[in-house]
Amino acid sequence: MRRGPLTARGVAALVAGLLCMTAANVLAAPLLLYLGVLLIVLVLVAAIATHLPHRDGTVTRTIAADLLPVGESSTVLVRLALRSPFPPPVGTWSDALPAAVAGQAGGDFPPADARSGRPAEGIPLTLSYEIEGLRRGLWALGPLTVTTTDPFGLVRRRQEFGDARPITVVPEVVAIPALRDRAGIAGGTAQTSSQRLGQGADNLTPRRYVSGDSMRRIHWRATAHRGDLMVRQEEQESSPDALVVIDRAGARWPGSGAGTTSADPSFERAVSAAASIALHLADHGYAVDVVDATGASIGRLRGAEDERDGLLIALAAVSPRRGEHDEGLPATHGAHALGPLIVLTGALSAADAAVLSHGGAATPVLLATDPAPGALDALAAHGWFSGGLDEDVAGSWADAVPTPRGEGAGGVRR
Repeated sequence: MRRGPLTARGVAALVAGLLCMTAANVLAAPLLLYLGVLLIVLVLVAAIATHLPHRDGTVTRTIAADLLPVGESSTVLVRLALRSPFPPPVGTWSDALPAAVAGQAGGDFPPADARSGRPAEGIPLTLSYEIEGLRRGLWALGPLTVTTTDPFGLVRRRQEFGDARPITVVPEVVAIPALRDRAGIAGGTAQTSSQRLGQGADNLTPRRYVSGDSMRRIHWRATAHRGDLMVRQEEQESSPDALVVIDRAGARWPGSGAGTTSADPSFERAVSAAASIALHLADHGYAVDVVDATGASIGRLRGAEDERDGLLIALAAVSPRRGEHDEGLPATHGAHALGPLIVLTGALSAADAAVLSHGGAATPVLLATDPAPGALDALAAHGWFSGGLDEDVAGSWADAVPTPRGEGAGGVRR
């Protein structure tokens, strides 16, 4: 609640002055009249002294982590370059925080270590506080508010400095067990093979010379070893692909319907799982695409660090939506059938599960936050590895993904 310009002491002084003036007229006591006028004038002088000096300044904020994951903390440094003809009186400062971020963004103003020996002009003040990410999304910190009072504590001045600074709270990323099946052997080096020619790796093997081969491609070491003229042959190197699908259909996330004021915990788990699984697969050598159930791209990982940050930022902004594609989960991801296919959804009926095809994916995995009775069995019958997605994202993944002996058959987490 925004407080008025008078403090409790100032209100009391003003009321006392008016009462003294009234009592002076009733009791014919000039002393009370002088006292009443003195109190009122004191409040007026305090208001002039507090609000008349011109103050402005610039604010810069530095956050230790560019991207703040949910559940983790970071330090915010606020530098205020204050310009004022007089040293500011003592007061308090506070930085506005969104509901999605927790922290004690306030304290004494000026800070204790800056109350002596400071210049009157261009006062550099550094303020700091800790914040913790509570809910993913794109938010803003600020503006900075400085509240000061006169030496008697009668009048307060509340002034805002600087603009809001954007901050991105990204989904929580948890460590998950490795994908253990024939498509995940050797940590992503024995997966599918693409039609791209390898670049940068030692992917050249010798073959016998045939008429028309360039002499520049002769492999002299292999020639000497085999006794026949050999040339270098470029091989197609392994390029493992994986697809992570997060279902954003509003009908599957009832907690995210119109009129809700907070995030749906089940959808938040799905987004966290999408981020965790995508980064895990990328770390194990997969080229990962993250899409929604309509096929719209959310992000991709090909080994670059900025792609990881870009994916987290994109996932920080996703939300359930309602539209023409909300009728059922599409079974149209066959283009990625040779690699792992990971589907994350909410409410899943047995009827939808019974018709959901993975298009021949080597490792199809589906995690649902609210599977209906019989839905996981129907998925297993179609070759899916499936399970419920609860608060323990890593445990849900570990129970659903294949074990070393689980080749070919789907599995169900009970």
